[in-house]
Amino acid sequence: MNSKWLRIALFVVLVSGISLAVIYRDQFNAEALENWVNGAGAAGPVIYILIYALGTLFFLPGSILTLTGGALFGPLIGTFVNLTGATLGALGSFLVARYLAHDWVVNKTGGRIKTLMDGVENEGWRFVAFVRLVPLFPFNILNYALGLTPIKLVHYVVATYIFMLPGAIAYTYLGYVGREAIAGGEGLIQKGMLALGLLALVAFLPRLIGQLRKKPMISVNELKAMLDAGEDIVIIDVRTAEDFAGKLGHIKQAINLPLEEMSDSLSELDGDLEKTIALVCTTDRRSEKAAQTLTRHGFADVHVVKGGMKDWNANGYPLG
Repeated sequence: MNSKWLRIALFVVLVSGISLAVIYRDQFNAEALENWVNGAGAAGPVIYILIYALGTLFFLPGSILTLTGGALFGPLIGTFVNLTGATLGALGSFLVARYLAHDWVVNKTGGRIKTLMDGVENEGWRFVAFVRLVPLFPFNILNYALGLTPIKLVHYVVATYIFMLPGAIAYTYLGYVGREAIAGGEGLIQKGMLALGLLALVAFLPRLIGQLRKKPMISVNELKAMLDAGEDIVIIDVRTAEDFAGKLGHIKQAINLPLEEMSDSLSELDGDLEKTIALVCTTDRRSEKAAQTLTRHGFADVHVVKGGMKDWNANGYPLG
């Protein structure tokens, strides 16, 4: 079978699998999974890994898989089973996307996929690690999207396995605690508190990662030098529209995106995820808050302009 027909066959299998998963989604539940695994005897964990991998490939709900894995196999084996199945599924999605459409996407893509490609080109496996810890994209879609990037296969697999571990531990343990609660196991209060603590840790990770990715402030002199050198920099003025047009004026190249509207307007910055961003306000207080929002949402090179428009005006730099 030549390459063209093999690609068509793979595409048909993929579409058929996803269609069947959607049609029979209501029959895919914890009880059905438990019956399949129990019927496999000692091979249960291996069967479950394969089910998880296929489920990931065909867009089945990962939450049910992870929670059920914890309930069936406990926190230790369950974490290994869930993490291995999810990684194998992520690998399958990655390979399908890379084999079916990589060359075409390199020439044609834009928007969010272009953002992923730029992120991988700039940061390599570190970007994969980041998007595994911070849920910028739905898990199943992300696996296929990363297959369209130039990331090395080994880097993708290792970063995926390691950096999905915190979430796998937390949700597997939650599934285990749920099973224990139903069965009337001992120490439920302590186990429940631990489960909540693990979930809180996973929820806190985006904020922590955002702080670790935070870039140093730059002065207005540094910003002016970057602009004079023709560097590709996005200047975002986070003041209100009234202040943007007010007595302090604004930098000519700046776009106005008020702090209060930033969280709801991030789609306007999709193509700037990997660009250098300079945040400007009256001084730098609002810019600091805006920087926290952007770094939590995956923007990689965000700088607060120290002193803001007051320092810009004090230096006599031109206004828009």
